[in-house]
Amino acid sequence: MSGFFTRTGARLGVWLYRRTNGRAMNGGGPPRVLLLTTPGRRSGEPRPTCVASLRDGDAFVVWGTGAGSPRDPDWFKNLRAAGETTVQAGDRAFRARVRELTGPERDAQWARIVDHVPGVQGYAVKSGRTIPVAVLTPLDV
Repeated sequence: MSGFFTRTGARLGVWLYRRTNGRAMNGGGPPRVLLLTTPGRRSGEPRPTCVASLRDGDAFVVWGTGAGSPRDPDWFKNLRAAGETTVQAGDRAFRARVRELTGPERDAQWARIVDHVPGVQGYAVKSGRTIPVAVLTPLDV
């Protein structure tokens, strides 16, 4: 039953983001929640999902906690497989290149994420895995 609520909540979040250009999730400030639309790694069908982010210059940093699940979230697996995604940041939409971070670069961004969003550390502990981190760089900049 929890899977039903997770899927329903995710669909509602996507609908709300599209309806309000992200204002309902970002409180009118700069976009911290993005709407990503990435092809499914098996189906090829567009898979929209809302994700938290941090700005890094023109790019956005995203991470896949999966709410502490022991597996990487499907949306992150899709990003990894696709290498590109469509990003909606507020009322701005663009294509972006996906680059998963590793080693010291990943660790530095993870420390920054924990500094800005302390609750993610609990998900990392609960999951028992290294939380994946990626940078989304706009292709049109």
